[in-house]
Amino acid sequence: AVGSNQLENPSVAGIVCNCRDITERKVLEEQIEHRAFHDSLTDLPNRTLFMDRLEHALTRIERRPKPIAMLFLDLDNFKVVNDSLGHEAGDQLLIELARRLQECLRPEDTAARFGGDEFAVLLDDLTYMSDVTKVVDRIVESLEAPFFLDETSREVFVTASIGVAGRLAEEGPKDLLRAADLAMYEAKGSGKARYAVFDPILERQVHERLELESDLQRALARGEIKVYYQPQARLDTEEIVGVEALARWENPERGMILPEKFIPLAEETGLIVPLGRFVLEEACRQLKVWHERHPRNPPLTMSVNLSTRQFRNSTLTEEVLNTLKETNLAPETLVLEITESAAVEDAKSAISMLETMRGLGVKIAIDDFGKGYSSLSYLRRLPVDSVKIDR
Repeated sequence: AVGSNQLENPSVAGIVCNCRDITERKVLEEQIEHRAFHDSLTDLPNRTLFMDRLEHALTRIERRPKPIAMLFLDLDNFKVVNDSLGHEAGDQLLIELARRLQECLRPEDTAARFGGDEFAVLLDDLTYMSDVTKVVDRIVESLEAPFFLDETSREVFVTASIGVAGRLAEEGPKDLLRAADLAMYEAKGSGKARYAVFDPILERQVHERLELESDLQRALARGEIKVYYQPQARLDTEEIVGVEALARWENPERGMILPEKFIPLAEETGLIVPLGRFVLEEACRQLKVWHERHPRNPPLTMSVNLSTRQFRNSTLTEEVLNTLKETNLAPETLVLEITESAAVEDAKSAISMLETMRGLGVKIAIDDFGKGYSSLSYLRRLPVDSVKIDR
C-alpha cells in the first residue's frame, strides 16, 4: 500500500536510497527571484517590488488608518556627469546615492530605483504626515556632501528634485505614483534642488497642458498661428530699417495666446519645427511683398528667430534655401536669430551651421546675449553679423 513501511515486508530484501543535494539549485532560484525584484546596479528594490509593497501598504491602512507617503526623486543634471565623466562614474554615483538614501530611512520604509536617475521612497506606517518633511530634509542634507568617484578621482556635487505625495486609502498605487511624479516635475520646474508637495492644482495644470498641446497640434492646420511684425529702428534717425517676425496664436476659444505660453510647449513636443518653418516662409513672403511695393535702398530686413531645436534640425539649410528660392528674396535681407545658449551648446556644430547659413548669403544675429555665460572672446569666434543684448 502507498505510504506503508516496506521494511516490515518480508519480500523486500533491501532498500536503495537516492539523495540529491539541491542547495545549488535553491541558491540559484533565490538569486533569480532576487534579480527579478531588485535593481542590478544598486541592489535596491525595483519598480515591480516597490509597487507591490505600495499596494500592500494601501491595503493595510484600510484596516489601520495610519498615513503613508511616497517620494519621487530625480537627480538634477545627471546627464552632465555621464557625458563628462563617463558612465562608470555615473554608475558609482548612483550606487553611493542609493546607500545614502537608505541611511535616511527607517527599516519599515522602502527605497527603490526605477531606472536611470529616478528613485522612489515609500514611507510606511507614519505617525504624522509632518514626519515626511523630516525625512525629505535628511535626504537633502545627505546630498550636500560631495560624491567621491574612484573612477575619476573627482569630487562631484549633485542635487535632486523631489516630489512628495501622501494618501490614506482613497486612491490606488498608480494614483499615488502619478501624484509624486507630478510634484517632482513641479520641483524641477521651480528651479531644481528642492522638493514640492502634490497639490490637486498640479493635476488640473497637467490636463490644461494636454488640452493646450492638442489645440496647438491643430493650430497650424486651422490657420490660428499668425505672424506679427515688430519694427526695428535706428536710434540716430528713428528710421525703420527692419522688422522682426513674431509668432502669435489666435485661438477662437482662448483668445490671444502669447509665445511664452506656447513656444516652450512647441519646443518640448517637436511642434516648434513645423511652426518655425511656417513663420520663416510667411515672413519671407511678406518681406518680398514689401520690397516690391516699397522699394528702398538699403532694403528692409526681416529677422526670424530660430529655436534651439530648429537650429539643430538637419533639414534647416535646405528649408532656408528653398524658402529663399520660392519667394525670390535677396538672402542678405534675411536675418536669422539664434539664442546665446544655442550657439554655446556644442560649439563646434554651432559654428559649422552658422558658417553654412552665412554661405547662403543670409545674416546671423545672436539673440539675448548676456543671458548665459558666454564671454566676448567666445563671441569673436562665432561667424555672426550682429548681437542683441539681453535686457
